[in-house]
Amino acid sequence: MSALEIQNIRKTYGDVETLKGIDISLESGEFLVLLGSSGCGKSTLLNIIAGLAEATSGDVRIGGRSVLGVHPKDRDIAMVFQSYALYPNLTVHRNIGFGLEMRKVPAQERDRAVHDAAKLLQIENLLDRKPSQLSGGQRQRVAIGRALVRKPEVFLFDEPLSNLDAKLRMEMRTEIKRLHQMLKTTVVYVTHDQIEAMTLASRIAVMRDGRIEQLGTPEEIYNHPATLYVATFVGAPPMNLLKATARDGGLALSGSDAILPLPARFRQTAGNGRDLILGIRPEALRTDGTGPSIEASLEVAELTGPELVVTALAGHQRLMACLPPRTPIRDNEKLTLFFDEEAMHLFDPETGISCGC
Repeated sequence: MSALEIQNIRKTYGDVETLKGIDISLESGEFLVLLGSSGCGKSTLLNIIAGLAEATSGDVRIGGRSVLGVHPKDRDIAMVFQSYALYPNLTVHRNIGFGLEMRKVPAQERDRAVHDAAKLLQIENLLDRKPSQLSGGQRQRVAIGRALVRKPEVFLFDEPLSNLDAKLRMEMRTEIKRLHQMLKTTVVYVTHDQIEAMTLASRIAVMRDGRIEQLGTPEEIYNHPATLYVATFVGAPPMNLLKATARDGGLALSGSDAILPLPARFRQTAGNGRDLILGIRPEALRTDGTGPSIEASLEVAELTGPELVVTALAGHQRLMACLPPRTPIRDNEKLTLFFDEEAMHLFDPETGISCGC
């Protein structure tokens, strides 16, 4: 039995359809990240699972039971909000245990649950403080602790790290990952941050305009993007996209004399004379080695510390490469950028759909 089933969920506001038929099934212990830009419908879907919004049609099942029309408190879920939503006049101890208090859980049992959660989150020394005396990261730990003590079937996280600075976000990502590995709980996590998605998820649902563009593991999403949108949304810097044409078993780059080999896996779908989009991730490019190559003129080189990010022109098309930091580069240098055939992705320029895996 699946821990969570989302069956053909649709949501409309007047003439605007926000969700256009979402289907996802989660097994117990999975960590699903709903990833997408603002307005794609990810928070709306999370609110429907939580019971904070009603679906126009479709069904949500938790532990095999339909929860449509069921009050949020009776859905066996716990939610962590972006804004922490802590009671400012209550101590950390009471904030964590407040839900149990409202359910009239005996004080001794409640106190034990609070201390267990505080120990897991390493905030035992903060139990007597008020939220105003805490940092942003500590407040988020309290909000997570309040969800933990419920021991629900499904945990829901609504962009919980977006209010934190970069260093705290990294620390809290590690903390959430550690907790999930320890507790083996089922999680649905909403974010627009692809780094959070890649590091936390067991599966990612990339959403766009109320639909799921691709559902898969982080490795599948990164290495085998199903569409142009997924290819450019996941990855930093984003995937290079170059206009090309399939010609006589090869691939001619637009605005360049370069003819690249066409991998066997694309030959049946690429045809001859067909316009295509060639995708290559910046980190797949290198300045030495063997394999297919692209000639390009250096425009800009930026040292980030762990890598040298270069922007270059191949004909009239711009591309980026992530190179080792000590790579010798001179202004206006002509570069030969090598890559492996396995790093090549082809997309239909009209539909945006991948031509193969």
